[in-house]
Amino acid sequence: MLLVQHIRDHYDQVLLGLKKRNLVHADAALQQVLALDELRKSSQTQRDQLQAEANTISKEIGILMKEGKTVEATAVRDRSAVLKSQIKELEEQHEQAEEELKTLLYTLPNVPHEAVPAGKSAEDNEVVLTHGEIPTLPEGKLPHWELIKKYDIIDFDLGVKIAGAGFPVYKGKGARLQRALINFFLDQALAAGYLEVQPPILVNEDSGYGTGQLPDKEGQMYYATEDKLYLIPTAEVPITNLYRDVLVNVSDLPIKNVGYTPCFRREAGSWGAHVRGLNRLHQFDKVEIVQITHPDHSYEALEQMNSYVQGLLQQLELPYRVLRLCGGDMGFTSAMTYDMEVYSAAQERWLEVSSVSNFETYQANRLKLRFKGEDKKSQLAHTLNGSALALPRIVASILENNQGPDGIRMPKVLHSYLGFDRI
Repeated sequence: MLLVQHIRDHYDQVLLGLKKRNLVHADAALQQVLALDELRKSSQTQRDQLQAEANTISKEIGILMKEGKTVEATAVRDRSAVLKSQIKELEEQHEQAEEELKTLLYTLPNVPHEAVPAGKSAEDNEVVLTHGEIPTLPEGKLPHWELIKKYDIIDFDLGVKIAGAGFPVYKGKGARLQRALINFFLDQALAAGYLEVQPPILVNEDSGYGTGQLPDKEGQMYYATEDKLYLIPTAEVPITNLYRDVLVNVSDLPIKNVGYTPCFRREAGSWGAHVRGLNRLHQFDKVEIVQITHPDHSYEALEQMNSYVQGLLQQLELPYRVLRLCGGDMGFTSAMTYDMEVYSAAQERWLEVSSVSNFETYQANRLKLRFKGEDKKSQLAHTLNGSALALPRIVASILENNQGPDGIRMPKVLHSYLGFDRI
């Protein structure tokens, strides 16, 4: 959530940033924010002034009654009743302005970092680097949705019977590949200094608002109506919310957490060949890394996380590229995002497998996540997270890029986790 004082102090910069996101009503929305903030503050000031007068009158009534001046006391009491009515009206005005301001701020996305390129869609994203050679596959190459049938390792039909489309069943070496990847990703994160946590996979409404999934992505999350809980779309939500309403010690920064969870996304409106097989699922596994940092070091942390995810892809021997997302393609809460895409040689296209983002103070302001600096004053921390990694498209790329006449070769780094070197 944007800071009102930051909007007031840096209005032109904020407006320019929101326009980079192609937010056509940005100017009107920001003006409304400032107007509601003025109304909120003025009603509070007037209320405080009238309350001070009411307190003085209350004492005056007592003195007049002791002195036997009943008529004068009655007149003052009448004035007190008028003040109480005015105070109540101002309190209601203040509460309404505060609620309208909060609701409006929830609808405004984060302001992109100045390095974020302008653009409207994925076509305008900036390619930062490309790594690795695209493999040349043998004649008769198969996409992963055919390979999984050939080797009987993932069954979509069974998933449809149990739950519906988008819920695959992993079997035999397919299930072992899932487990191997999860353990490999967790072990790598622990070696990089992340603390492993195993959070709940259902969260309450406060948690959804805390990290910005609500109200922005409400229609994309599964909702348990009886208990008013949401199935998590990513471990970012519960892990970051561990620090909601927390004042952390500056000496503990950066805080680095990693967690494995299943993730659930309705993916409403998704259709077509680009979502076939493992390319887009309603339930999938993911290992997520989260950092809470000092504002002075968050972009250094972002680059470190970017390099860390690249290191995982290099160990998996997958060709990849790194994109810096443009304003029009960036997530609602992000100030800067790097996407990592792996090349699928069978599908002959790039598949997104990770996003690494810096949210600056946007999430921390919602979460009331602060730290006390050397000057003993509390200030908002910066939050970051990244997929390290999401499994479905990694599995798809491993299967497709390593297929051959004698089966599918597994990346060497996974052999000890798998107990086999090919499918």
